[in-house]
Amino acid sequence: MSQADAHQIYSRVNLVSDPIYGYIRITKRIHSSHTAEQDILDNIWMQRLRRIHQLQSAWWVFPTGEHSRFQHALGSMELAGKWAKHIYSSLDKNMTNVPSENLFEETARIAGLLHDIGHGPFGHFFDREYLSKFNLDHELIGRHIITHELLDIIEGLDSSPSGSFEQNERIDPKWIAYLISTPPLEGFNPPDWLKPLKFLLCGPFSADNMDYVPRDSYLCGVAVGPVDVERLIHYTFVHDGHLVLHRHGVEALIMFLTARHYLYSNIYFHRTVRRIDLQLQEIFKPTIEKILGGNPLSFLSDYLDLTEWKLIDTVLNWARHPVDGETKLLGEKWLALIERKLQWHLAASRTYDLRGQAPDLKVLEDKIIARINNDILHGKTNIILRPDIVDLKPLPQPPGELELMVYDPDLDKLVHPSEVEQFRRLPDLTLMIRIYSQPEISDQSVISQLNQILSDQALVD
Repeated sequence: MSQADAHQIYSRVNLVSDPIYGYIRITKRIHSSHTAEQDILDNIWMQRLRRIHQLQSAWWVFPTGEHSRFQHALGSMELAGKWAKHIYSSLDKNMTNVPSENLFEETARIAGLLHDIGHGPFGHFFDREYLSKFNLDHELIGRHIITHELLDIIEGLDSSPSGSFEQNERIDPKWIAYLISTPPLEGFNPPDWLKPLKFLLCGPFSADNMDYVPRDSYLCGVAVGPVDVERLIHYTFVHDGHLVLHRHGVEALIMFLTARHYLYSNIYFHRTVRRIDLQLQEIFKPTIEKILGGNPLSFLSDYLDLTEWKLIDTVLNWARHPVDGETKLLGEKWLALIERKLQWHLAASRTYDLRGQAPDLKVLEDKIIARINNDILHGKTNIILRPDIVDLKPLPQPPGELELMVYDPDLDKLVHPSEVEQFRRLPDLTLMIRIYSQPEISDQSVISQLNQILSDQALVD
């Protein structure tokens, strides 16, 4: 390698240390007329993700799970780019008008980097408890940020860590907005070569969840079985514009899905995490309404500042300083939560692995409440009992272009997972049903009755 070649390589790529990948390569700007990944990382919208936990409320339960959306975004970028480089050769053989490999790689990397850019404090909890009233979620906000706030930076990119784009090639920010969310992007007709990349970001196994499973387990100190991401990537390819998994990769996918299922059961839906979430539900929405005051897209500069750091500092000030009565009460309730004075206590729990049609969760909740009222609470006014139901699909199957298909080399054709024997080991749905109480129940006869209710198979039939 000549000195000139060495200078060019080492002057345009930095290394960032990472506990999962060792190092992540980041492009940096080498001339003023174009931008680089470093410009996105240093942008205030991206830096904001340092102040939003990856683990929503589970960081209150797992002391070492303090990592941020920023770290996860970097990992997703690395994985998406590596995966895109692998499938490029099969894409190029299947389609016309395919861009250069470097642009294809960089499009996947930027989508991986920005897939969580619209998140608010407490992540998906913010979506469910606040954004839903505006028919929004973090992905729709992310699409707006990508196509407005970050538009110039994305349009200015001219290389991936592997090398420069072809002359006059540029990334359209609408490509990134399309890739990060399942619903169609209004008014946008994606080029055919872009569609397989959406599987990498939104499919049943994606760069997103193939990063957070090993990352969250490692940083929380929760042991899971091996996650063979290398094998999963190796056995994927593009066929007729669709991303396909070779049958030889099925066992690796089963292993990954099992690890993911374990994390949902033992971290994301941990019994104490759900206790915290129940307590948060009472105070979260009125708190955000006081701090933000409306649709984030109408208050974008305020939303930029709204992180978990800002939220917690604000509510602690409410608790400790003179404010109006309603605000003071909210602050005191947040202080109790921060000090882990949890109101809800686990009284009974049951997990069902189901096949076939999933039950209507609202109907199921109503059945449980009716049984509680009829069998337990009659005459008891000193106990509050609340069911909490979580549903988890071990093999999520998005519709249409994102649905998983498997190539069977013996039959030389694509088959649906339902036709693959290994997938039949997985349930169609896992239901985790818990009943929480206020205050904590010490009456063993009540606990026994609750367990009998949850053990009744007729509940979920």
